[in-house]
Amino acid sequence: MITGCSSGYGLETARHFLAQGWAVVATMRKPREDVLPQSEHLRVIALDVTDAQSIAVALASAGPIDALVNNAGIGVVGAFEATPMSFVRKVFDTNTFGVMAMTQAVLPQFRERKSGVVVNVTSSVTLAPMPLAAAYTASKMAIEGFTGSLAHELGAFNIRAKLVEPGYGPSTRFTQNTEFKVDELIPEPYQGFARPIFAAFANPVMVTKETDVAEAVWQAVHDSSGQLRFPAGPDAVALAQVS
Repeated sequence: MITGCSSGYGLETARHFLAQGWAVVATMRKPREDVLPQSEHLRVIALDVTDAQSIAVALASAGPIDALVNNAGIGVVGAFEATPMSFVRKVFDTNTFGVMAMTQAVLPQFRERKSGVVVNVTSSVTLAPMPLAAAYTASKMAIEGFTGSLAHELGAFNIRAKLVEPGYGPSTRFTQNTEFKVDELIPEPYQGFARPIFAAFANPVMVTKETDVAEAVWQAVHDSSGQLRFPAGPDAVALAQVS
């Protein structure tokens, strides 16, 4: 079961697992079957990870799950001073509490079967926090600590918890999946500071591809060692080596 499959990393991860012969439950807030290949092994289900009823309905419809990939998330780039707290809470509702809610909902069946894996997709900002992403970074940092702790307490039930840490991937349209335009979150005093940062965003030295993340998720799902973190993409791998 993979959340956030309408585009980007979630979509490519669903494609990857289907290509490897897995039965895939791809979830989206607004289901679109046309973005995925037709397959008897695919089910597309509506899911809003911030809504408890939506989670319950989706899990009841999905049936038994072997692996949960918490990929759904929203991003925001801007000066924290200018970011409304209402939106900060929305970021945490999806990126942090949504992941926790999905995990909590699936754990009973994993525990009863004494098998299962939860893979939480965070970000390379947890390896090297970047400017103009304070709320986003905080929401992903919380999941890093959550997953590390979870890995310890679930080990007795043969349940694994893993982290996939993607690098910067412009094709995921990170800054577009927000309620605010970026320029609204960069007040005049911050514009001089922000200009070279956005220039670097536009011309990154290294880029993470969707396939990098899909392959890292695949590796995490199948890993039976104690490895917790799986950097995805050349930039994330480089950061992990020095962090």
